[in-house]
Amino acid sequence: MGANESLPGDGPIPEMHHYYSKFMRECPSGQLSLHEFKKLLGLQGLDPQGDLYIKRVFDIFDLNQDGFIDFLEFIAAINLVIRGKIDQKLKWYFKLYDADGNGCIDKKELLSIFAAIQAINGQTNMTAEEFTNMIFQKIDVNNDGELTLEEFITGVERDEDLMELITKSFDLSNVIKVIQNGRRHSI
Repeated sequence: MGANESLPGDGPIPEMHHYYSKFMRECPSGQLSLHEFKKLLGLQGLDPQGDLYIKRVFDIFDLNQDGFIDFLEFIAAINLVIRGKIDQKLKWYFKLYDADGNGCIDKKELLSIFAAIQAINGQTNMTAEEFTNMIFQKIDVNNDGELTLEEFITGVERDEDLMELITKSFDLSNVIKVIQNGRRHSI
């Protein structure tokens, strides 16, 4: 990738050099491990559910599945969070929920991820079971107990309340704030 090239999107990411220097300062090897990722975000010592969620996020950002997030993968993640279109974000959320990678989300997968997110973000106004049942009631159109990518995106895009709930529950802007401002040494 040349100096004047950028990732897909609306042009170069502002402060690319800031992200690069921050990334290299936090991770001199140029390869961020899961342990370093948790440390960077100040998310060590989570319960098993929280750890599961962070590992899923890490695995999705680790595009080449080599067990590390390199700078290009890091920038792709930032690009998604900052400037990703809503359908790109919904595809990312779907991938996060689809723990076994079979192309469908079942209730157990959704329940597990939502419970993990609650463990990290604190309590919400509904239980993981209520959240899961509501999602399936609203968007599992053929009532087969599984959501395809198409059902998920169409269902969420059609329901403003659901869209707001999902984007708030899985908002990654706090991850970006930590990366921008640094939280690593405040623990």
